[in-house]
Amino acid sequence: MKRPFAELSGTGSYAPPRVMTNDEFSKILDTSDQWIRERTGIRERRISTKEETNACMGKAAALQVLEQNGLTPLDLDAIVYATASPDRLLPSQACDLQAILGAKNAAALDVGAACSGFVYALSVAEGIVAAQQAERVLVVAAEKLTSIMDWSDRTTAVLFGDGAGATLVRPCTGTRGILSSYLKSDGTLAELLYRRGGGASHPPSEELLKDHSYYIKMAGREVFKAAVLSMADACDQALRRAGLTADDIDLLIPHQANIRIIEATAKHAGVPMEKVYVNVDRFGNTSAASIAIALDEAVKTGRLTAGMTVMFCAFGAGFTWASMVVRW
Repeated sequence: MKRPFAELSGTGSYAPPRVMTNDEFSKILDTSDQWIRERTGIRERRISTKEETNACMGKAAALQVLEQNGLTPLDLDAIVYATASPDRLLPSQACDLQAILGAKNAAALDVGAACSGFVYALSVAEGIVAAQQAERVLVVAAEKLTSIMDWSDRTTAVLFGDGAGATLVRPCTGTRGILSSYLKSDGTLAELLYRRGGGASHPPSEELLKDHSYYIKMAGREVFKAAVLSMADACDQALRRAGLTADDIDLLIPHQANIRIIEATAKHAGVPMEKVYVNVDRFGNTSAASIAIALDEAVKTGRLTAGMTVMFCAFGAGFTWASMVVRW
């Protein structure tokens, strides 16, 4: 087993106060609480207001991490920000967060890997630390997915929620830290889960809103199959690279997309459901932020404590998939 280069220190999260239940969706779409729960495991999700921007949610999570580490924004060397729903396309969301935090000494960059973004961002931060380019790297994952969601499409509208999570990556102080990571992608499957409009090839226009091509589109069955296979592959690879088996995992925190995907992933990995952290029922799919939010909850509720071994596993648009094993 390799000696870890970097460790995670402190966690934080933010979820908008506004809770939207399945029953509320049944009043505006041809759906029901039972239909949504049976297919996704979701019963409610958090919806942000206009004032709760992506950057503001990221800042709220980041400040918790800084306080836990006894740091100020000026102590940060870098910010790595994972999101698929930035407040604006230019500059990066990381630069906007840097500005509102006052972290003027930090380099700032975004990672675009959709739902796998938090694990990708952690791996990028680990590399920056291992290369001795930085000692204190803030990793933030935040989403305002309801701003790019088609509220008239029951197959996607009921799935997503808003929120943010964060942690600090720094050089190891002992044997705890990142034991392994695995990143993979397949861009040939992009159009199974994507947004056609809004970028340089299909610039913003009135037509994009009329034909709904500005919003997230998903081929549900195909995505489900790919997600299960990819997350299973990711778990296998991360365990192999760490020199561990499923029995060594104390807690699995998967991307919170769908309870069926979570259960299938855990079964393949050989991790019993009692060792799997699940909050998709309360937050829905918050894309890049989902593992980060679940991690913060797991720490604050005592599900994850010092010395435990935790595995993250994610799948998202791209397609991207990723996993990481961490000794907490």
